[in-house]
Amino acid sequence: MGINQIENKIDPISFALIKNALDQLVDEMAYTVIRTARSEIVKDVMDFSTAFCDRKGQMMAQGKTIALHLGAIPDAIEVILDMYGDDLHQGDVIILNDPYMGGMHLPDIFMFKPVFYNNELQGFAVSITHHTDVGGRVPGSNASDSSEIFQEGLRIPPTKLYDKGKENKTLFSIIERNVRVPELVIGDLRAQHAACVVGEREFLKLVERYGSENMVIYMEELLNYAERLTRQEIRKWPKGSFEFTDYIDNDGFQKEPIPIKVKITVHEDSITVDYEGSSPQVKGAINSTLSYTKSCTYLSVRCILDKDVPNNLGVFRAIEVKVPKASVLNPESPGACAARALTGYRVVDTMFGALSQIVPSRVPAAGEGGNTVVSIGGYDESRKPFIIVDMICGAWGGRPYADGVEAITNPSQNLSNTPVETLEAKKPIRIEKYEFIRDSCGAGKYRGGLGILRQYRLLNHDAVIQVRADRVNMPPYGLMGGKPGGKSKNVLNPDTEKKIMPGKFSMDMKESDVFLHEQAGGGGFGNPYEREIELIIEDIKDEKISCEYALNEHCVVINPNTLEVDHEKTELLRSQLSN
Repeated sequence: MGINQIENKIDPISFALIKNALDQLVDEMAYTVIRTARSEIVKDVMDFSTAFCDRKGQMMAQGKTIALHLGAIPDAIEVILDMYGDDLHQGDVIILNDPYMGGMHLPDIFMFKPVFYNNELQGFAVSITHHTDVGGRVPGSNASDSSEIFQEGLRIPPTKLYDKGKENKTLFSIIERNVRVPELVIGDLRAQHAACVVGEREFLKLVERYGSENMVIYMEELLNYAERLTRQEIRKWPKGSFEFTDYIDNDGFQKEPIPIKVKITVHEDSITVDYEGSSPQVKGAINSTLSYTKSCTYLSVRCILDKDVPNNLGVFRAIEVKVPKASVLNPESPGACAARALTGYRVVDTMFGALSQIVPSRVPAAGEGGNTVVSIGGYDESRKPFIIVDMICGAWGGRPYADGVEAITNPSQNLSNTPVETLEAKKPIRIEKYEFIRDSCGAGKYRGGLGILRQYRLLNHDAVIQVRADRVNMPPYGLMGGKPGGKSKNVLNPDTEKKIMPGKFSMDMKESDVFLHEQAGGGGFGNPYEREIELIIEDIKDEKISCEYALNEHCVVINPNTLEVDHEKTELLRSQLSN
């Protein structure tokens, strides 16, 4: 059916109702996961995603969950359709986590439930969940210092978890025997399944109401609508090529920084994103699979589009992505990729750096560099396994119109900091500090958000700790004259041994060992000398910055006792600097 024929069949009211219903459907799937999941990383941190695809596997809607997951769905479902296109039935459920078959890293298990009406395939309900453990050499299965994928855990190719509604007991048994906390992993898998069942149920209500043929027409128009709006915005952008390079500190093995380089070429109504010049594939587990690199790219562009653009595959049609093979952004098997999220965050930072040259009024300075992951696992006195996967969400960079914010999820995620009470309730750990780091914000007309500090004390006889952090050496960048944010830091036993640790490591802990992590602060936006003095005073009163910071970064002289500004000295100091 041609475009004009489709448009003639579209009723705008029905179109809006179907669009909103699909958005509500995937959010209801997300609520189902939260209500039924077993692990803290899912129900508290909310490291999961939901989506719905049409019968061709085209993503129609995505829940308000982990945005970085969802752009990987097209690659994953393409593998599913290639393998099972003629062997999909009512009641089937297919899972996969293989990074080299459309997946991202092993803890993220994709689940697809084909939806049928009158024995005809209508679409797919999709959920993706980061599982607490999938086996491998380190509790949490997320170590940065693995060197090949075979060390990282159970690798699942596209396989039916349910076949025509019948549970695949063999696959369930394999998963149960290969993970450290099977009650959490199996429980979260069942939560994913429950969400897909909800998605199926709600979509079939739409089919009953509007008819199968009409749903096909309206969903195709929804994709076309998102594409038109995306291309419409791109037409307003300046034409040409815009480049930016950002860096990961290292891969945990080599000390050299790892460049992520991007060139965005703006055409008439589309863009080409080329990562030529980025680092070759590395030994450490920070390699980002192609599906994940694409997802990060799509997300970065979507972040600066108008909020009314639907979140579906139509947006992707206006974006061509080129990634060199055997690179850190498109590794070859058996490259390790458990900590690939770190590289994804840097892809987003690099994309934002280039996009800031195209639409400067919409792009903030760099944030904390992505969440830090602290995994602590072992066995208690009764030999029962425990695993903590704590994802610390930190700070945004300064924005073109306001300061960055603190203790909030990275713009590319929708995560939450785990409450201290939740971490301590069932695990042998005590959180001794959880606070902002004074003076860690990048200075600017609009300052970056402050970094977060967390300090853990082990109460068990021993454990393994695995840390994935960055921005120890390469701070978050500022924009439009803003200063870089503060750097991150890891310290073992800060009150006694005071051992400075690298950004990425795994090691044994013993009882009463203490680990301190300081996360980077966000970069600043705009000239620091243009910041309103009233805002500087307010930050000092809130203990976010010190008088020394105000002097060094803003050239504002403030009496620490009275918090009054010495305007004469301030003007003299600034005039000397300008000369």
